[in-house]
Amino acid sequence: MQQAFIAILTFSLGTGYELPDLFLLQVELFSLAGAAPRYICTYYDVVEYLNISSHSKLHAHILPKTDLNEPVEVKMDFMLMAILSVVEKLQTVTFYFVLNLEWENTFATWNPQDFCNISRIILPMGSYWSPPIFILERVNGQSPNLDYMSIRHNGGFNSTQPFQATLTCSLMIFKFPFDTQTCNLSIASFLYPVTDLVMKTKRTSADMMRDSQSYFLTDGEWKFTNLSIIEYVEDLDDGQFSIVTYMISMERRPTLYILNLILPTCALYLLDMAVLFGPSSLEEKISFQIAIILGSSMLAVILNNILPTSSNRPPVIVVFFLGTFLLMIMAVLYTFLLLHQQHKSLYLDKALRSFKQDVHTKLTVRPMTNQSMKHPAKDGAQQPNLPKKAQDKEQPAKCHRQPQEQDLFLPVLEKVLLYSHFFLSLVFFAIISVKWSS
Repeated sequence: MQQAFIAILTFSLGTGYELPDLFLLQVELFSLAGAAPRYICTYYDVVEYLNISSHSKLHAHILPKTDLNEPVEVKMDFMLMAILSVVEKLQTVTFYFVLNLEWENTFATWNPQDFCNISRIILPMGSYWSPPIFILERVNGQSPNLDYMSIRHNGGFNSTQPFQATLTCSLMIFKFPFDTQTCNLSIASFLYPVTDLVMKTKRTSADMMRDSQSYFLTDGEWKFTNLSIIEYVEDLDDGQFSIVTYMISMERRPTLYILNLILPTCALYLLDMAVLFGPSSLEEKISFQIAIILGSSMLAVILNNILPTSSNRPPVIVVFFLGTFLLMIMAVLYTFLLLHQQHKSLYLDKALRSFKQDVHTKLTVRPMTNQSMKHPAKDGAQQPNLPKKAQDKEQPAKCHRQPQEQDLFLPVLEKVLLYSHFFLSLVFFAIISVKWSS
């Protein structure tokens, strides 16, 4: 059989046959001889050529560096898929993103023409070395379950892995719920210094931003607004390390908080103002105002469960709730003051009336006693006295003059308190609006 194949090969070279024709002749020859031909056109042949199964696993952990002066370059591509959750109390944010890594390994190459133009194969991640990445801000998350990588004939490796990571983020909630947050996602490989491994981005931030928005999966509370990239070298005790930081900016959609917190608080405060300016009695006003304050405190409890316990500056919404709460308490105090003045005025009016009556009685009884002592009464004669009509006319005029002057003070005081409270409320809400809009 070998002699026949050599004869065919000599004949083909002498007659000018091409290699495909020679391959067909070889197949026909093996068919005539009753043996099955062996095609070098499968992925197993490429794996056997790369000799992956025979040698040890050390090649999967050794950096594929051929030139000591040139580091291995890892190119990264990032695409944000979803913002799963933002917990203000814990200062954490959970992202779902896809990370693509590309690098070269010159120890894993083959000629596609030798394997029927097979130029790419898929192998497990443990088959060859892959860059060990570390997310600096990560506190929790799920490991990627796509443990495969693509290998090209020229030694180019490509790995795409999805991540669900919970990151620490310094959430600035001063303008809550009209806030915009920026969280960092820093990727590094602290096993290799910058002289051995360099991490770079494959595309610009604008391209990554466009693809992320087109494939974004969620439409919840947070809106993905911007993506920035920073490449830098971090100096540590063990050396210098390459780090790539993705700065993810997101904006909160405040509709839910406006409907559940801000508008009910404003409605309660308007109701409090209506009660304060209403025509009800002061005792009824106080009971209504206390009920409104209790309703506002329930909304404050809901807000307390959302916001973190510590912050450099109190959020504007906390100042808003605290200010409206204090204004409501001031309205109750105004009502108490007016009620006190009213009871005081009634008490003074009553005391003044009784004093007037006592003085008038003494003044009328004393002249009559003197006249009776000087001029004894005759039979059937009446004692001289003031006319009854004159007494009826003089007594009301003297008794009601002072109470009318005192009653004028209470309406003036009420108007001053109410309009000053209204003006103070307008100033407070204007300041809150400026802080939220700035």
